[in-house]
Amino acid sequence: MAPLRTKKSTSLIARVFLVCVGILVCLPLIGAAEFSLREGGRTKHSFHAYRWIFEQEDFSKTLLTTLQISLVAVFVTFFLMVPTVAWLHIQGKRYLRFVEVLTVLPLIIPVVALATGAALALPAWIQSSKYILSMMYVVLAMPFTFRALDIGMRGRQLDILVAAARSLGAKWWSIIFMIITPIILKSIFASIFLTVALSLGEFTFAQLLHWSTFPTWVAVAAQGNILGATALSVSALLSAWLLLFSFTFFDRKKQNEAK
Repeated sequence: MAPLRTKKSTSLIARVFLVCVGILVCLPLIGAAEFSLREGGRTKHSFHAYRWIFEQEDFSKTLLTTLQISLVAVFVTFFLMVPTVAWLHIQGKRYLRFVEVLTVLPLIIPVVALATGAALALPAWIQSSKYILSMMYVVLAMPFTFRALDIGMRGRQLDILVAAARSLGAKWWSIIFMIITPIILKSIFASIFLTVALSLGEFTFAQLLHWSTFPTWVAVAAQGNILGATALSVSALLSAWLLLFSFTFFDRKKQNEAK
């Protein structure tokens, strides 16, 4: 009976802790949402601040630019990180520790140094394109995307599956798309979400490299309208949540179809 009571007590403490954390996270968001709905005082509320967002001249232009940059960053992340992490787990396990340390460098190196390095090292045709930000967002998201994919591949017998596929004549890209990707689909969705979230909210790189994106537009537009700035922040956060939930729903749908 004692172990059972201990287990129930631990479960109760965990639930109380999660409720407290949820309250701490949700209360500021609720306050921000309420503030963004104010119109001329605390008693009158409307969606005027949200309508103001869509009335701005550069809203759709900068948002479309950021979405294009984010989409390219997602594709580059997938085609670069998934095969690399898969190879590390199949044939390069002795290099995993080194790569783990290497992927932390974007968090350590100052953003100014990364932006300067991008301006000096990348080809001229990329520097003259907005998609230079896509390349840099892939680098910035690498500490998170690598660990998301690494966790998804740990404990999977990828070497056995790959050896079986190769013995049947499958090529490397066929193995990536038809064998490895379905197994780690949840981790891929997590890495995609992290890349998209970073691309939609990154300000410093775009500012240093002199590109007008949605975050830079928000910083300028918010200076003249505090309610509009709050509404923009709330909208961006809700959009990120909806994106995360859509990935989760799609992943569960795929799992149910597989069953």
